[in-house]
Amino acid sequence: MPEAPTPSRLQPGPGPGADPQPNPRADPRADPRVDYSVPVGDTVKTTTCYMCACRCGIRVHLKDGRIRYIEGNPDHPVNRGVICGKGSAGIMTQYAPARLSSPLLRVGERGAGEFKEISWPEAMEIATGWLRAVRESDPRRLAFFTGRDQSQSLTGFWAAQFGTPNFAAHGGFCSVNMAAGGLYSIGGSFWEFGEPDWDRAQYVLMFGVAEDHDSNPIKLGLSRVKARGAKFVSVNPVRTGYSAIADEWVGIRPGTDGLFVLALAHELLRTDRVDLDFLARYTNAAWLVVQDPGGPEDGLFARDAEGTPLAWDRARGAIPAKAADLSAVLVGDHALPDGRRARPVFHLLAERYLDPRYAPEAVAERCGLEAARIRRIAAEIAEVAFEHPITLDQPWTDVWGRRHETVTGRPVAFHAMRGISAHSNGFHTCRALHLLQMLLGAVDTPGSWRYKSPFPRPIPPGPPPAGKGAKPNTPLVGNLLSFPHGPDDLLVEEDGSPIRIDKAFSWEAPLALHGMMHTVIGNAGAGDPYPIDTLFMFMANMAWNSAMNPGEVIRILTETREDGAYVIPHVIYSDAYFSETVPYADLILPDTTYLERWDCISVLDRPIGSPHGAGDSIRQPVIAPDRDVRPFQEVLIELGARLGLPAFVKEDGSPRFKDYPDYIVNHQRAPGVGPLAGFRGVDGGKKGLGEPNPDQLRRYVENGCFWRDHLPPEQEWYKHANQAYLDGAKAMGFIPKPEQIVLQLWSEPLQKFRLAAEGHGERQPPGHLRERVRRYCDPLPIWYPPLEQQGADLDRFELSAVTQRPMAMYHSWGSMNAWLRQIHGANKLTMARSRAEAMGLAQDDWVWVESRSGRLKCQLAVMEGVNPDTVWTWNAIGKRPGAWDLSADSPEALRGFLLNHVISEWLPAQQGFRAANADPVTGQAAWYDLRVRVTKAEPAEQAGPTEPHFPAPRPRPHTPANPDILRYSVKPRA
Repeated sequence: MPEAPTPSRLQPGPGPGADPQPNPRADPRADPRVDYSVPVGDTVKTTTCYMCACRCGIRVHLKDGRIRYIEGNPDHPVNRGVICGKGSAGIMTQYAPARLSSPLLRVGERGAGEFKEISWPEAMEIATGWLRAVRESDPRRLAFFTGRDQSQSLTGFWAAQFGTPNFAAHGGFCSVNMAAGGLYSIGGSFWEFGEPDWDRAQYVLMFGVAEDHDSNPIKLGLSRVKARGAKFVSVNPVRTGYSAIADEWVGIRPGTDGLFVLALAHELLRTDRVDLDFLARYTNAAWLVVQDPGGPEDGLFARDAEGTPLAWDRARGAIPAKAADLSAVLVGDHALPDGRRARPVFHLLAERYLDPRYAPEAVAERCGLEAARIRRIAAEIAEVAFEHPITLDQPWTDVWGRRHETVTGRPVAFHAMRGISAHSNGFHTCRALHLLQMLLGAVDTPGSWRYKSPFPRPIPPGPPPAGKGAKPNTPLVGNLLSFPHGPDDLLVEEDGSPIRIDKAFSWEAPLALHGMMHTVIGNAGAGDPYPIDTLFMFMANMAWNSAMNPGEVIRILTETREDGAYVIPHVIYSDAYFSETVPYADLILPDTTYLERWDCISVLDRPIGSPHGAGDSIRQPVIAPDRDVRPFQEVLIELGARLGLPAFVKEDGSPRFKDYPDYIVNHQRAPGVGPLAGFRGVDGGKKGLGEPNPDQLRRYVENGCFWRDHLPPEQEWYKHANQAYLDGAKAMGFIPKPEQIVLQLWSEPLQKFRLAAEGHGERQPPGHLRERVRRYCDPLPIWYPPLEQQGADLDRFELSAVTQRPMAMYHSWGSMNAWLRQIHGANKLTMARSRAEAMGLAQDDWVWVESRSGRLKCQLAVMEGVNPDTVWTWNAIGKRPGAWDLSADSPEALRGFLLNHVISEWLPAQQGFRAANADPVTGQAAWYDLRVRVTKAEPAEQAGPTEPHFPAPRPRPHTPANPDILRYSVKPRA
């Protein structure tokens, strides 16, 4: 394992990609008598934070080998020294008593928490035995599902080498609608693959962004937006976090964002405020679409004999749509040379969205907004975009070889996240937002939304998902989570039934790019489509907050057959802490904390690039473990070698990699392509593509544990059609060909699924799914009521219920943190004050919250800044008694609660099948479609604890005694 550099090599200093930082002593306001940087330790090491998914750079101060202080790294390109409460509190996560300390083997019933400590050799032998039996018989019977692990390029690769198609990660819970909607529209997406042009945007609209995601970069960006006097509009049912500082808060009803966005598009089209030049040049607006209702090519692009899409030229008729001298006709009904009729995409788009059903008056009541307000926001967007464009004196050359001396943009920028993603209509809502961007010409231009390199990618961006033909002792070739182009790419059997246990990439969820982690346990319990033998989980608290209905998950994990054997025979779980899921596993493989291991934030997975260039980063161990724990990535690599997975052993069968750092440096996914893109080649002088560099990790550590590429100025804009950028991206290995990436208003892959549902092609959906596929796989964005609410008794369940994540917590990662618990130790159900008064409810009342699937009891809070038809709470604050080493009378257990207890993973039975409570295109878990009824608890019930209330599991062996006061500078008592 590489050694960390000495402290002197890690002193703060200017680093690549960082803005110059002010020096307090150079500030004339600084008091020379004050030492602004008092040393708090004897060593400083840089690494990457893991208190959320933001991946900020941090500097960790140590004294006598123990952590004393964590601060932001001013040289790091993600956060530039800014740090949030979570990041600085990482010290208390490191020293939390809830850390697991040794491998555990269950000795009692599942859920009781009865374990015995075992050695690592014994634990690895048990895990290898269970896994080998599965791989030698039917590798599909392993379901390997990981949470927010940030190492999916390794875990997904390992699953493919094992031979199971059943791998997924957290994204199906959280943001696959965002990813799929963007990647199938503009070749990028919000958050990790793009961001607003914070320095130039004059009008910024955020949709459904809570303060936990990408918090430090967004705070930095919004500070610049506010300082410049640009307008910031936040669309969110709840006015917390970023919405609280917005110039205008749009308190929309949950699940209606897409309708609001399409009303904005209606107004732009009605008033002729669209960028026709951008549409014709950079999108498929001019492409001709075959008009043959009932025919096998209806809705597909008209193509010539070579398969090139056609457009209608004013003088020449149908010619290749990418022709440099195309004079596009965007409307009209045209006759093709072979006699077929065709219309341009823009014609079909305008025809749909100019329909009166998208007018502000038609959507206002449903959205909970006034029509005049919708029209005014549309007018403001149009004014900024078309009356105040931004032009920069920056030459660049397009894909047609034309040199442009300037670059012009529409300074309207959008950003969105989970609030629109976690609905069953979220995929089309995300697509609608991207359609709005394209209508404005606001994609990767000055002042608009910008790609973060290594994006954009081709649309769709890669090969189809692997998973067909699983056989014993045989790897699957390809990526398990990838991109269907049409029905032939689905992972289904000949009869149309799903190949995967979670039913991702089936007719029930064709574009489930991140898998469907929320359905695996339910499907495995029902043996649908087949039973499994081993459930292998990492950082996935699926028996609590990472389940849509934890009570149902617990029931299935403890369910037995008639012979007394568990329905799911083996459960292996790896985590660093005693979470609610630990008692329901058979074998516990204790992980290290993020401050104790090497890690890789890879361009192959979750990059930290920016509009100015690609980037990735590492974690280095800043402190040695004081327990018998191992990094999960190294455990996985050793298991791969023990099982003889081809990529993890040499020809003689010996391990190929000695540890995870060895894997990071020497693994090559393709020639020259490894987990890290920086400092490649034998001398470290290459980037993107290059031979393994044995000194690579040391180079990263010397650079502050990150690498950042810098695009030349001529490559920063119009990346989808900028020849110099595309050539550079090809040279870096980011894209296969340096060709224009045409933005997709009309999605042909979706139309192919629709045609299959209409009876065309060799691969068609089963009869009970035909109408579902036909309706929801629409090539243009649509809006429909959330599936949970279709047919529901909305008069009885009159309130929408959603969760938010606070800035000081992320999933359940702050559960054991003594500092963060003081900020959010309990949660309440929050309601608009006016609605509470009308219902006879008041602050701190105990109430019952009832849905079609269950009920819970909690306390009420009232506030002004919430949509009156919506209730909300902080997510993942409520804890099971005894979990996370919290006392049974902790506020998290007595007054905290999970809204999950009244959410169902499944929709009511429909047409003879059980459908997931999820987006029908991507399988995204529809957390935010919940409808509830709130009533005041009886007088005798006006006290805690919250309900449902679970018994505490038994303490694990050698649980450390919790001190009355937890101090990070003092070792806990044994």
